[in-house]
Amino acid sequence: MSFLRRRSGQPAGPDFDVLAMDPGDWPGDFGAAMMTGPDGSCQGIFLRYDLFGGRGPAMFIGNLPEGSPARETGDEVPFEVRQLLAALENDEPVEFVSAEDFPVMLGDDLLIVKKVKVSEERVFCAQFGRSDGVLVTIASWDRPISDDLYQLLKPLPADMFQQG
Repeated sequence: MSFLRRRSGQPAGPDFDVLAMDPGDWPGDFGAAMMTGPDGSCQGIFLRYDLFGGRGPAMFIGNLPEGSPARETGDEVPFEVRQLLAALENDEPVEFVSAEDFPVMLGDDLLIVKKVKVSEERVFCAQFGRSDGVLVTIASWDRPISDDLYQLLKPLPADMFQQG
């Protein structure tokens, strides 16, 4: 994923490319939230993809830079999994079960994806690190994450995340 890079000189919003599915490619509602640090820096971008018909969120994608508190919760269950379950109002306890690395080809590039398994069997989760140190986590509800999804991920326009 060598096309990803850190941005510089951004007065507001993240100083990194936000990797996600284009909202226009999703057949439902899309929302984005930025986690800001006490100094105003971007500590993460979270994208929520909901389905039409009020069926609730189907996927969360997090982009967390190094040093983000959401990366260092002391919990093996990814932050995005917890956020997905909270949005679904699923308050059943969930625990980390296992993690395994899988290779995924993206054109000529090899991406190593860590698939995280949790005790809630309807949750699917995958993580990978980018060349700029940003951790991308995908958590989906009741839909396995296929290798095709990684082909759909691309940087979204920076102006989507500017604070007004």
